[in-house]
Amino acid sequence: MSDGARGDDKHLEEDVIHRIYEVAIDPSRYEALIDRWQSLMNRRLMEGGEAGDLPGVAPHVARAGQTLGRLMEAEERTAEALLSTIQHNAAFVVDEGLVVTAANRAATASLGLAAGARLGDLGRLLVEPAPLEDGARRALRGNSAAPHILRLHGSRTGRTVLVSFRRLLGESGAPELLAITSELTWPPAFGELLRETFDLTGAETEVMRALAEGTSLTDIASARGRSVETVRAQLKSVMGKTETSSQIELMRLTLSMLEIARFSEAQGDMGEAEGEISRSGLAARPVQSLALPDRREMDYLILGDPKGQPCLYLPLDYGLTRWPASAEAAARRAGIKVIVPIRAGYGRSTPVPGKADVLATLVADHIALLDALKVKALPVIAMGDDAALAFRLHAMAPERVSALICCAGVLPLASAEQVERMDKWYRFIMAGARYTPHLLPFMVQAGFALARKAGKRAFLESVYQNSAADMATFQVPEVFEALVSGSDVALSKTHMANEAFTRELLFKVNTDWKPDVAFAEGRVPVHYLSGLQDPQVPEATLREHQRDYPWIDFRIYPDAGQLLFFLKWREVLPLILRYLG
Repeated sequence: MSDGARGDDKHLEEDVIHRIYEVAIDPSRYEALIDRWQSLMNRRLMEGGEAGDLPGVAPHVARAGQTLGRLMEAEERTAEALLSTIQHNAAFVVDEGLVVTAANRAATASLGLAAGARLGDLGRLLVEPAPLEDGARRALRGNSAAPHILRLHGSRTGRTVLVSFRRLLGESGAPELLAITSELTWPPAFGELLRETFDLTGAETEVMRALAEGTSLTDIASARGRSVETVRAQLKSVMGKTETSSQIELMRLTLSMLEIARFSEAQGDMGEAEGEISRSGLAARPVQSLALPDRREMDYLILGDPKGQPCLYLPLDYGLTRWPASAEAAARRAGIKVIVPIRAGYGRSTPVPGKADVLATLVADHIALLDALKVKALPVIAMGDDAALAFRLHAMAPERVSALICCAGVLPLASAEQVERMDKWYRFIMAGARYTPHLLPFMVQAGFALARKAGKRAFLESVYQNSAADMATFQVPEVFEALVSGSDVALSKTHMANEAFTRELLFKVNTDWKPDVAFAEGRVPVHYLSGLQDPQVPEATLREHQRDYPWIDFRIYPDAGQLLFFLKWREVLPLILRYLG
């Protein structure tokens, strides 16, 4: 290498380091970093070096990642930011003078609280004021962020009320308290939603509500003028219809339904301000949970017809767990039960442990879910690079898979040219996973931070800016609603699945899954629905896949990209129906 080339290389590396720190402070600078990072990697490769050999950059990435993490955590730790995440219970913020400075919807609806009220007002509404105010003063004087929990007697209902105070520092540096009560709100239309979803009677719905509010069976019976035996019989009926085996499981289901219902309500409020969703057409679906054999937990959704014939939907590592409203309705009419796993590290599902093989663990989790749902065999629908997971599932349990249906699916990379053809976002991520895996976590963390800060619409526009088909697809209101709602398991105001995304990506890119694909030939029907505007699998690469895998049924759509499923789901449903049962 000439001295001039070394100088240019050094200058480029310094520029990349500068931009890394820029992104740590302002994630909106992410795209400029991508351009310079790729220039540096390309120069190293052209010079015959190793792209992953960036010792001058690595320590700066680690420090910038810590800075970004602290800044994001700080944004989340203000009392008002935390308040916005509390949906079920009445909660509010009080200052040093015990004056309410903010209250969530539940507190306004159930307690009549608003900014400017005094904590003593809450005492007259809910509990004795003196113990409540004394507890608040003690929490303010303390230096610990650990919650102070008070057990008080309710003046309105007579039952015990819990109040948790958590001391935080406000924007001015003065201490303030986040107060969370055990008072639960019940939206006006929520009872009807439960009745429709689980075919409950009015009496059964009231029993669910009373249990959620902390009322004992004896008190429910007394309030309703019924015997305890009658209420127990109603509870048993509720548990049968909701497929729950204990009161605790029933309460978890109820709270999940409340969360979904409130999220649907909130879309109209937050949507117009943030340019996201202006109305909601998706029906609420309860998040269900499974205890896995290794004591982790895995959440999942059921779309379509809960009593229909099952298929398994793998929602891509973006966590696209919901379908457009019309697609979910069509699946219900067709008698298709769509099982949607929320995989490890997404939503509330427990991450893959330690240094475990990610793909093997994910497959084992999915098989455990099929076992729990008593499913013997079913078609598998995979989005994008979840094709790797689908083929691995078939390789490990071929008797469980009746067909593989890959929408905008990828196949094992056969050449460096196939990476080079990708649009820059995908080229950047794939090259990072392959050549600089130790630096990838910061890059993914920064990408997630950008999506949270700029909003999901702006992030989608950045990722798909060179795919006219994908840009047009997510502009369809019900498609955008499904993308934003479904991807909450990957990215929301309170959760980012960047670590799970990174681990999964590293395994997919650096694991040879050609044997899994070869194993499928002649053993299971494989269909690929592919768009010519896919930024990850452009047309030239797709033609090579057709040449290399003549036994796969490729269906080509010139007007589609990576979001093909959300545009062409009417083409997918007949394939699912062909292989059900």
